[in-house]
Amino acid sequence: MVDADQTFVIVGGGLAGAKAAETLRAEGFTGRVILICDERDHPYERPPLSKGYLLGKEERDSVFVHEPAWYARHDVELHLGQTVDAVDRAAKTVRFGEDGTTVRYDKLLLATGAEPRRLDIPGTDLAGVHHLRRLAHAERLRGVLASLGRDNGHLVIAGAGWIGLEIAAAARQYGAEVTVVHRGPTPLHSVLGPEVGQLFAELHRERGVRFHFGAALTEITGQDGMVLAVRTDDGEEHPAHAVLAAIGAAPRTSLAQAAGLELADRADGGGVLVDARLRTSDPDIHAAGDVASFPHTLFGTRLRVEHWANALNGGPAAARAMLGRDVTYDRVPYFFTDQYDLGMEYSGWAPPGSYDQVVIRGDAGRREFIAFWVRDGHVLAGMNVNVWNVTDPVQGLVRSRTRVDTEALANPRVPLESLVA
Repeated sequence: MVDADQTFVIVGGGLAGAKAAETLRAEGFTGRVILICDERDHPYERPPLSKGYLLGKEERDSVFVHEPAWYARHDVELHLGQTVDAVDRAAKTVRFGEDGTTVRYDKLLLATGAEPRRLDIPGTDLAGVHHLRRLAHAERLRGVLASLGRDNGHLVIAGAGWIGLEIAAAARQYGAEVTVVHRGPTPLHSVLGPEVGQLFAELHRERGVRFHFGAALTEITGQDGMVLAVRTDDGEEHPAHAVLAAIGAAPRTSLAQAAGLELADRADGGGVLVDARLRTSDPDIHAAGDVASFPHTLFGTRLRVEHWANALNGGPAAARAMLGRDVTYDRVPYFFTDQYDLGMEYSGWAPPGSYDQVVIRGDAGRREFIAFWVRDGHVLAGMNVNVWNVTDPVQGLVRSRTRVDTEALANPRVPLESLVA
């Protein structure tokens, strides 16, 4: 069958799906490309939602992956505000949820992303309880933060991960009072461990953020439908005029599960099981982005990565694999954050317990340093804070698995490039 006779369907209109469609055309595919997005907005990038756009520093149009006219110009059939409620693998069709229309596919890409985890406590139906995942959420939250800042209002954030901390920083810059409630002993404990997590706690405390560690919300109280306070499982109560749930995200696997595709164990992060070519248990169906659990040969485990770079790179990798190209998806995980005057990039994978040493290169007190998570002299991950143009050598150290001299690693006078084998 020639390309022109084939139909490739992409379910999910985020960055992974949009970049997959772009790659199909860039690689010369001449068949039908159908991109189905359950939001009415054109595909957009999510990092600005908790960074520049939330702060009012970036215009709305800047978040979109392509200008609206790009899709028609490249003959990509874009279905906005449409959902897919079933995949029939035997017939090789997807069914639209609105009217039951079916479309046949030759190859299918699931780029369905993830959804914020919800607080399962009394009071979540009150006005003033928020999540952040979609552009509409960010638009609403911008107004909320501005209002809190004007009125000396209190925002309580459940969760001290990346989203929680970025919104805490934005809220303080609007002038709102902020309390962060977090089950762990430090922010970002499950990602950075206690050593570096504590540095982020200090950053926020200096800007007036209050932390309540070792606790979780048990109730949101209110009056006349409005939020007034939150209660925690250790008996504390905090004033609140708005509450943000930032307790993580769950992969949107219901479509894949109903289609009988293999899923990863929840203990391993969940998601749709794919191989190194991002193929699911059905060779004509691929998955990419937040929803995909892929084997990473460098780290010897499966990873499901909920970061911008994974969508940016995973969508194109899946598109090339759908075209029959020789693909092995083994990118070193990468993410970044901006909080106040701190900018950071992280490369690698080093969950707590996987490393035996954190090596600091530079001045942590001035927040100009690189942190390395090391096991037996091998660099598992590196994070550069207000130090730039070092991502390539940091990723080189992670990928090379070279045993390094940790004193040289900590010495800013020793070029990082010289430590990469």
